[in-house]
Amino acid sequence: MVVPELRPWRAAGPRLARIADAVRPRLARTATAVRPRLVRLGRTVSSQVTRPKTWQYTAGAATAGLALAVGVVTAAGPWDSSGQRTAERDRAAAERPTGGADHGRNSATTDRAPRPAPSAATVLTGLGGATGGAKPAPRTKALAKLLDPLLDAPALGDRQSAAVVDITTGKRLYGDGAGTALTPASTTKIATAAAVLSALGPDHRLTTRAALEPDTGELVLVGGGDPTLTAREDAKGFASLRALAEDTAAALKKDGVREVTLSYDTTLYAGDELHPIGVDDNIARITALMADEARADDSTSGHAPRVPEPAVEAARTFADLLKDHGIKTTPPGPSKATNRARTLAEVTSPPLSVLVERMLTNSDNDIAEALARHTALATGERPDLEGAGKAIKAELGKLGLPMKGTEFQDGSGLDRDNLLTADLLTSLLTKSADPAHPELRPILTGLPVAGFTGTLTTRYESGAAGLVRAKTGTLTGVNALAGTVVDEDGHLLAFAFLATGTPNTPEARSALDEAATALAACGCT
Repeated sequence: MVVPELRPWRAAGPRLARIADAVRPRLARTATAVRPRLVRLGRTVSSQVTRPKTWQYTAGAATAGLALAVGVVTAAGPWDSSGQRTAERDRAAAERPTGGADHGRNSATTDRAPRPAPSAATVLTGLGGATGGAKPAPRTKALAKLLDPLLDAPALGDRQSAAVVDITTGKRLYGDGAGTALTPASTTKIATAAAVLSALGPDHRLTTRAALEPDTGELVLVGGGDPTLTAREDAKGFASLRALAEDTAAALKKDGVREVTLSYDTTLYAGDELHPIGVDDNIARITALMADEARADDSTSGHAPRVPEPAVEAARTFADLLKDHGIKTTPPGPSKATNRARTLAEVTSPPLSVLVERMLTNSDNDIAEALARHTALATGERPDLEGAGKAIKAELGKLGLPMKGTEFQDGSGLDRDNLLTADLLTSLLTKSADPAHPELRPILTGLPVAGFTGTLTTRYESGAAGLVRAKTGTLTGVNALAGTVVDEDGHLLAFAFLATGTPNTPEARSALDEAATALAACGCT
């Protein structure tokens, strides 16, 4: 199988800096490119939308859309390393200091509580939408005439599930097989994000610790299920294995200890470590202890070769770091820390809000499976694949979401036996915008931005760049897209398009992008 959406986000930091510097001329070039394409799109559908001068609305969307892109993207300022807009984040936090958790660049593992982030209403404004407006929502019949021919394209295979919802009112404006459950691929991560944020809250952090067993001299590295634990010199705000080793060595020396028996504890999780797809560059073995997602290269996202035993490799690295600080260890072996073990040092991940955003932006399978298991732990289910699936489904049910026909076999969407509906995905996005659920806000802010971040970096370069924010989904014969878009009249819409039996991945992606672009260009009131 291939999962081509999960290619590495190469040189993210420098590239985002260059984007910040170059975004204005790039959008100017986009203005030239997008206008004729949207005009052609308008002419394509004009004969099917029974309104005069439909092409003018569509072509006008190029100007309106680019104005929004300039105002929402360029004016929002530079991008930080997580793919979020720095100025948008700071402005939103200043305007409404309530809601989720820290989304700053300095999401370090400090004792200081994370700064509050904006609640849903402010974020929607920051995204270019509005929580209210004078113009009525798009008409259902007009949307049907616009989308039906686009979603009936041969490139989208023989089965589709599609829905469009007005986020302001929650009203479904378009549906075609919206209640039909299909393989969702990586759009599953939206559901995983909602479940873990609901179960644990956006401020929750994952802890990795070193504990000393009394009288035995055994030092246990206890995995806390944090796949973002890093051994790199620059931790970039994530939990640092180097810092843990330094603090552990200092505590041991204070006790007069210079030599220990080193063990590692992965018992937080249960079940088989190997994902059902087998050994694959898209995901490491699922274990409670790993460093840098067990990547065998210097990548930080996308597919990459993985070390065969992530916990062993992390423990060996920890041993080397202890040695650098004057602590001698035995070769590490598996163990379980007892209740009598004394914690010498610990490091914590950034808040779940940050992990969710990274998972969605980069379509990170390792984070997704970790968050699925933490959902199971939080709800009393067994922390294995089956328990995680049960926990996700149960937690979403508590939110009052439409669950008919859904099945969760994993948290990442790599398992082809997952089943979701377009109704569920649009309901999840709408619920994330509900001021009554500020804990779900990171779902909206973590969605890749068309033409700029994550798995949408190289898409929409000639149309709707900066207007579509969406989670992609790609498996062999399966293509999906679910997210938000601002239409020509300023309405913020949630959409979900699922397609099964797609014969050609690039063509299917283009068809989905064209449908989302049509929504952005729609003046369908």
